[in-house]
Amino acid sequence: MKSKIKPVEKIRIFALGGVGEIGKNMYVVELDEDIFVIDAGVMFPEDEMLGIDKVIPDITYLTERQHRIQAIFLTHGHEEHMGAIAYVLKQLSVPVYGTKLTLGLAEALLKEQGVSGAKLNEIDPDAELVFDKAKVAFFRTIHSIPDSVGISLHTSQGAIVYTSDFKFDQTPYGNNRTDLGKMAQIGEEGVLCLLSDSTNAERPGYSGSDTAVAYEIADVIGHAKGRVFVACYASNITRIQQVLYAAHQYGRKVAVIGKTLHKVMDIAVRLGYLHLPDKVTISAHDIDRYSDRELVILTTGGHGEPMSALWRMARQANKQVNIKEGDTVIVAASVMPGYELGFAKTIDALYRAGANVIYRDRQVHVSGHGCQEELKLMLNLMKPKYFIPVHGEYRMQKAHARLAKAVGITEDRMFLIDKGEVIEFRGGVARPGGKVPYGNILIDGLGIGDVGNIVLRDRRLLSQDGILIAVVTLNRATKTIAAGPEIISRGFVYMREAETLLEEAENMVAAIIERCLESYMLEWSSLKANIREALSQFLFEKTKRRPMILPIIMEV
Repeated sequence: MKSKIKPVEKIRIFALGGVGEIGKNMYVVELDEDIFVIDAGVMFPEDEMLGIDKVIPDITYLTERQHRIQAIFLTHGHEEHMGAIAYVLKQLSVPVYGTKLTLGLAEALLKEQGVSGAKLNEIDPDAELVFDKAKVAFFRTIHSIPDSVGISLHTSQGAIVYTSDFKFDQTPYGNNRTDLGKMAQIGEEGVLCLLSDSTNAERPGYSGSDTAVAYEIADVIGHAKGRVFVACYASNITRIQQVLYAAHQYGRKVAVIGKTLHKVMDIAVRLGYLHLPDKVTISAHDIDRYSDRELVILTTGGHGEPMSALWRMARQANKQVNIKEGDTVIVAASVMPGYELGFAKTIDALYRAGANVIYRDRQVHVSGHGCQEELKLMLNLMKPKYFIPVHGEYRMQKAHARLAKAVGITEDRMFLIDKGEVIEFRGGVARPGGKVPYGNILIDGLGIGDVGNIVLRDRRLLSQDGILIAVVTLNRATKTIAAGPEIISRGFVYMREAETLLEEAENMVAAIIERCLESYMLEWSSLKANIREALSQFLFEKTKRRPMILPIIMEV
């Protein structure tokens, strides 16, 4: 590193997402007043987030300090690392750096969200960017998508290194390769702090080679007697390429099902990262023109995940093609933490539909995240003074910390941080540095952040015990009930079988209103509160359920 950079008095590192969870990766490095942001990912909703499409980090801290942000770096094209970039750039006008494929996928997201004028800067992994207080270098990593890089911010106190997602594959597929030499060089020059992927920290050994997967997929396709369905993540371009080559080798045509998959493949082909053998792909509308032995169907779900599309196909609910007896289904994907139950149900449904399902008995998929031996190799290459395990749930971070201890990093030099927790460095010495604001922004349809905890609470209540609506019309002049009360129930009880219960509830509401009218209590909020409280107690005593109660009072 020949260019001179200014000394840094204080370094602060924290995560706005990506720790204690899978996805939503966003890490912030502050060098005195300069701010560098690494990744801007989304997380797919947890089970209790009813109706939510995606979750992104709350970037209030960054929007309030926009003038200090020097750059946003995107490490690769997976949504959990760059899927929130459109939402971020709606609020921040800052330069974004990424490799060719990563920026191609980012541009598509920006176009979908109507974001224009973004400052996108393509980087060469062998290049170096010089800022006032840091030199930023990159190193190639192997992951399940091409053009993945790790990032090293070289400062006067040492390097801050973020590995992003990585694995070490000694027999990589295609043109993928790892910059082992550069990683070792960064380690020799001195790493102050390493932030490393913890996803597979609980899994012993090695993640496996994608070259071996190519042979397995080709063998399955070559020996299948009927149609072959292959489900994978839309962004797993390595797996898609293997399927295309295998289908071409055995004279099959590939029908692509899924909007996200089409989008990713179009971008990858245009930028030269995916090769389509001659006339191998066909339209999904032409499937019926070919015999079963001539077909491979490549599919993914609405958010680029594999299982939702398979679930619909197994249940005969897909508009284009469904699973039938004699089909072979290759699940070329691993189950995401938290989605194990849905995965198991989908596999069961595929078997019920008569498919031959291949997902565990053959090596048709390997993880793009390094396992324990690979994580230890990264630690030994980088030789960090301090270590922060990131990208994983807490148990994964903890397992990664145990690996770091095994290779000689003492506990006082490791920090298991939660979102918002700051680690501060002065003179090359680390210590906890307080907290910054953090949180989740929920995306529901076109709404960004308009669904919060209160709305989710109401949705949970509705999903658990339903809703009961009490409608009554009052005559203010005569202070009498003009119509009603009428009770309407949805998701609470079946009204035809609970007529007695609902009649009692209606009589109770009438009695409450009459008492209030006699005492001249005509305040709508008080009337509604009295109805809600009395009905809630009555219904719980009768049913042990607590439906959402919604009084509606009209006036004539």
